[in-house]
Amino acid sequence: MATHNTTFSDLVRLEQLRHIETGKAEALSYASIADMETHAVSDFNYPVFLKRLTTRARRLIQDNALATTLQYPQKLFIRASRISLIISAILGALAAGNAIGESSTLNIYWLLAVLLGFNLISIMLWVIGISFKLQGLSAGVVAQLACWLPYRHKEKESDTIALLAARGWWEANLTGTVGKWRISILTHQFWLTYLATGIVLLVLLMMAKQYDFIWGTTLLPESSLPELTQWLSKPMEFWGLVPPDSSQIAASRVSAIIQEQDAETRSAWAKFLLSALLLYGIVPRLILLLVSVLMLKLAEHRFKIDLYLPYYITLRQRLMAHQLESSVIDADPNIVVDKKITPRQVGQGILQNALAIGIELDDHIVWPDGMNCSKNVIDQASFSEAANIIQKSDSALLIGVAAHRLPDRGVQRTIRDLMTYTSGEVWLVLLRSRAAIPVADTRKLAWFRTAEACAIPAECVITQ
Repeated sequence: MATHNTTFSDLVRLEQLRHIETGKAEALSYASIADMETHAVSDFNYPVFLKRLTTRARRLIQDNALATTLQYPQKLFIRASRISLIISAILGALAAGNAIGESSTLNIYWLLAVLLGFNLISIMLWVIGISFKLQGLSAGVVAQLACWLPYRHKEKESDTIALLAARGWWEANLTGTVGKWRISILTHQFWLTYLATGIVLLVLLMMAKQYDFIWGTTLLPESSLPELTQWLSKPMEFWGLVPPDSSQIAASRVSAIIQEQDAETRSAWAKFLLSALLLYGIVPRLILLLVSVLMLKLAEHRFKIDLYLPYYITLRQRLMAHQLESSVIDADPNIVVDKKITPRQVGQGILQNALAIGIELDDHIVWPDGMNCSKNVIDQASFSEAANIIQKSDSALLIGVAAHRLPDRGVQRTIRDLMTYTSGEVWLVLLRSRAAIPVADTRKLAWFRTAEACAIPAECVITQ
């Protein structure tokens, strides 16, 4: 979660740098951050880690002149948003203009259907999408079109730094909870502009020309539209607006008009039309826009980088040291001191007598210095023995797994079961093989996700 010192924009820049360093690390200069790795701190906590990450990012951005590149995706999104609003204004004007036509009569319900019908359908789809977490419904047309943006595609080796930065910005701002509410804001702004333009055009036309208001239906019962008019008019009466009465409604039937309407009837229908557009179109959209803005602020405040990604695991181990260099204080200068590296625990360090348990390890696995495997779980019998050992120990539990193997449900279940026998901290250790089998990032990520599924904090995952 973003702290008081770390804003959402800072986290977005971190995500952009993650994409850039993952795809084009060789193109960056790291001279300014060398001291950060040589002077790493040993106590891990999320705010401190974020502070060091943002400091590192600020130096990289400054030294590699990336500020403009990182800001460009946001400027591009703002530009695209403005274009979409211009399009919505044009559509609203065209819809109102076509619905009115060149005649001197206005079909009241045809106008309401054109200006409010699609808007109400959009609101219903948005509510369903938000309620059932259906991205395709809540995002709207704008988001669907945005999926065709070039940086939305899968990363390639030929991707430029600008494209990688754009993809990082996209994933942080336009996907997940943050993206859901950001796109919702754009959707509501689109329809508000559509409605507002239509209303303004109607007002201008009615000010410049005299219109008679009519209604009619072919398939619906004769009483359906008058009843709908009275039902829609009830909330308007609270604001002191006088809707068309029953006699005016009946006189406005297409087949009933034999002469021009009187000014009072035209005024009643005009006020009813504009009030309906405001009350059932503008007001709901404004409320939903306000809700979306507040939810976006909340989502940005709660936004948290994924510490289980290999990139952040690697940086954590560089910037937040997991090892303590122990030596003899004030030792005899003539005596060569043999320094020993022991693993560290969050805040205080993993004790030297921490209990290490392996899961389906072979003879080629190498444990770090200071870690001695007490039991290797390979079957039910060895699991029972390991469980007894864990129950008798009060030390931290180290669970060692072969990093080059792909974790399956059985291994995940074994880790969870072993964790139930200890009340202390649990660490997952990704062990290497003597054969130096390379471990792909996708396989590391699979192990980090396994740790996440087992509720093992990212800072308690150790790689070699």
